[in-house]
Amino acid sequence: MLIATIDGRQAGMIAYTWAGDDKFIIEHTESMPEFAGQGVGRQLVAAAVDLARASAAKVIPLCPFAKGVFDKTPDYADVRFF
Repeated sequence: MLIATIDGRQAGMIAYTWAGDDKFIIEHTESMPEFAGQGVGRQLVAAAVDLARASAAKVIPLCPFAKGVFDKTPDYADVRFF
């Protein structure tokens, strides 16, 4: 799980599960309501992409929000598992 914090408070989270040694599945992305509109979800997806790159892994974005971010961000194509 990746957690985003703002001013020491949890602003959101992304849940993922490893599927073998070389890929992981983004299952759920959530922003806390009080941080709506601040880009927390996109920041969490970016952190997952950074994790994938650092681990030489691919990402399967099953979460609808994460899939939408991947669909709109061509720079993430290198880590997306098709």
